[in-house]
Order: sequence, then C-alpha cells, then structure tokens
Amino acid sequence: MNEKSHNVLIGAFIVGALIIALSGIIFLSSTGFGTDRQKVVMVFDGSVKGLTLGAPIALRGVQIGQVTDIRLILDTDTIDVIMLVESEINSANIQRRGSIGGSLMDELIARGMRAQLNTQSFLTGLLYVQLDFFPDSDVNLAAIESEYPQIPTIPTELQRLQRQIESIDIARIAEDIGAIADGVNQFVNNPQFQQLPEDVQAGIASFQGLSSDLRGLLASTGPRVDTLLDNATETFDSVNNELPELSRLAKTNLAVLDEAIIAFESAMQEIDGLVSEDSNTTYELNRALRELAEAGRALQLLAKTLEQQPEALIRGKREEDQ
Repeated sequence: MNEKSHNVLIGAFIVGALIIALSGIIFLSSTGFGTDRQKVVMVFDGSVKGLTLGAPIALRGVQIGQVTDIRLILDTDTIDVIMLVESEINSANIQRRGSIGGSLMDELIARGMRAQLNTQSFLTGLLYVQLDFFPDSDVNLAAIESEYPQIPTIPTELQRLQRQIESIDIARIAEDIGAIADGVNQFVNNPQFQQLPEDVQAGIASFQGLSSDLRGLLASTGPRVDTLLDNATETFDSVNNELPELSRLAKTNLAVLDEAIIAFESAMQEIDGLVSEDSNTTYELNRALRELAEAGRALQLLAKTLEQQPEALIRGKREEDQ
C-alpha cells in the first residue's frame, strides 16, 4: 500500500469517527440523555391566556426553564377542559447542597413545590410559570397520561378570590331578601304591627327599606365585581383603572352588608314571638343571614387584600407572607 492510499484511509477513518460522534451527540440531546434538562408537565384548569411557548419557568424568581408546549384537553364525558403545559427544566441552574435519595423533581414536589401562573409583564399581559414552596398545600394531580413528571398547580390569590366570590349565589341572596321584604310587608300591614311600640315599628320599617336597597345593590354590583376581577390582570392600564374601582365596590358592599346583618338581627329580635318559628319569613331571614355572612367574609378578604397589598392580586402574596 502506497503512502497516498494510506493517508486516504486515515482521513476516511477520522471523518467517519466525527460523523458517528456528531450523530451520537444529536441523538442524546434530542432524547434528553446526557444532559441536565428534564421535561415536566403542569395542568391548569383556568385560562392560560398570555402564556406562550418559550415563557419562563422560574423558581422563586430565578429562571430554570421554559414552556415548550401548550395543549388543550377536553374530557368528552364531563365536558371539562384543562390546559396541559409541557416545560423543560434545566436542573444545571439549581446548585445543590447535600444529597437526595431519588429524583430531584420528586423531592422538590414532596417538599411542597407548586406551580402558579403569574404576570410577566403589566404592559403586554404575558404570563410565566412561577414555582414556589407551599408545604401545607395538597398534592392535586390531574388524571392525565404523560411520560413526564407532573408538578402540582395551585391557584393564585386572585384566582382564589374569584372562585370564592363566584361561589356566592348573589342572585339567590337577592331573591331571599326579596322574599323577606315581602314577608315584612305582609307583617307591617297586619293589625298586630300597629300594636307594637313606635320605636319597634320604626326599626322594622327601616329594615324594610334597607332590604329593598340591598337587593338592588347586590343585583347591580355583583356582575361588576366579577368583571373587574376578570380584567384586573390583563394590562398595566387596566390594573390602574380597575383595582381602585374594585376596592371601592368591595368596601361599599361590605359596609352595606354589615349594616344589613345588624338590621336583620335587630329585626329578628323585634319580631321574635310575633311570627311563628317555622314561618317562611323566619326561614328566609335565617338563610339570608348565613349567606350574607359568607358574602361579607369574602368581600372583607378582598377589601383587606386590596388595601394592604394590591400587588398580591397580580404577583401573588409577598415572600414573607408565604
């Protein structure tokens, strides 16, 4: 074999080795082997409007990954819709001290790591996935088929307030108050009412007027509160415009509810014994009192949050509050 042929063989061998090595690197990178990157999934049952491919995944504000896929899953049996967010975590961005027995992701989840959707930019309304630790929260995993670990998700402060307020049946409370007002009207027109002391008559008459006012207030502001909560996190302008109005409505409704509860309790004491315990008026009044108290607690929480830390509706609670 001459020297020229020998050099050609050596060159071909080197080129072949480089091709094999390059192919191996590409294969390992595409499958995730030999890297510190790990695929994970998260399931959200609410809107993910503003979350885009490439959106950051941050652990307490430090980016450790990005969103790689967003899919909508429809359960045709229950018509439930969930949003499946697939992400890639670069564990090389997490410096470790000590040792763990199993998977790092499993260990973090076991210690309370949860995912939330938070606002990335007030100007654009873009979202990102914030990871943080909530040791007292339940591990709620969606029943999905995935080859990747699932990070449990929890609602933000705004989402919790939305759900709490949405769970209050304002229309039914208004109907109950209307039924109470009708019952009081019948009682006021009863000859027994004319035999009551004047101060008692005045108190019940005041309660009668408040019932009508409260019924109208709940009917008009209930949908407005829902709309404001829906719009509160869209853009910087809507935050500035909507939060003061939301705070005002919450405080107004709370003040009227407090006044109504006091008036209802006073009226109940005044008419106690004048109407039977199993009468429709008594039943409706007791039920309305319970529901008004529930509505009052929700609005009190909303007003307190807006007053002390309005940014919690956008970014979540401050670090020291968690």
